[in-house]
Amino acid sequence: MLPLALVAVVAVRHRAVLAEGFGHLATARWPWLLAAVGVTCLTWVAAACTRQGAVVERLPGGRLLATQFAAGAANHLLPSGLGASAVNLRFMTVCGVPLARSSAALALYLLAESVGRLVLLGALLVVFPDALRPWTLLPDGFLVPLLLTLAAVVAAAAGVLALVRRVRAAVVAFLRTAFGEARSVHARPARALALWGGSLAFPALQATALVLVGRALGLGVPSAHMALAYLAATVAVALVPTPGGLGSVEAALVLALVATGGPAAVATAVVLAYRIITVWLPLLPGALTLGALVRLKVI
Repeated sequence: MLPLALVAVVAVRHRAVLAEGFGHLATARWPWLLAAVGVTCLTWVAAACTRQGAVVERLPGGRLLATQFAAGAANHLLPSGLGASAVNLRFMTVCGVPLARSSAALALYLLAESVGRLVLLGALLVVFPDALRPWTLLPDGFLVPLLLTLAAVVAAAAGVLALVRRVRAAVVAFLRTAFGEARSVHARPARALALWGGSLAFPALQATALVLVGRALGLGVPSAHMALAYLAATVAVALVPTPGGLGSVEAALVLALVATGGPAAVATAVVLAYRIITVWLPLLPGALTLGALVRLKVI
């Protein structure tokens, strides 16, 4: 809850910019917004492809796609993507994939999605090196505490692994299962293509949706720079444990768009419209779908 409280404080301090951003929403061009809605729907298809590519067994396509739509709603109940992970873990076990292999497939999906996002970000930074300075997305004096926190977490995890034999045995068994699952998946070209193709398509489609919203609101920033801003912002806030990135993603996106040369008020309007399309509009139907899948024992 602490990140949400900090975002609320920032929102109150910059309420004038937020109000002006809401005012700009009335000037949006609807064809671009409808295109952004269509691209957002394609992100669930990309997520379903990546999920299928992470397991050897063939998953039922319709139920897999519906599960990805429902997982988006569950993702806003728990921090750091735990909601979507729980839904997909349950779905795979119901489909007959053993729990150990389902967990390994989930880890492979998360790894592939992270690699895909970083690859796209790195490629855009190489092509457009002067479009954005990623370190501007972090507050002043934030880097050292972040590194110290990460070092403390790594040291604590290493200490637990060294001292607790049962935990060490469980981790070794999981890694063995995960590597075995990864080898099995990559032994099948269709699965490997679905895994890595979907992991690249998913963030690319998300960035495309932001670009379309930017065009709808007349944000004077090149499309490639907007895509770069989106990827940099989402990577920068990946360690902030808010449900669905609520608050942290909005703040980082506004900062990133302003860093690429966009006016603050218009950038705020773009981020608000983007989050309405990608988060708030699908939330209620996603929650209803989640409830239906639970009642039908799909998950």
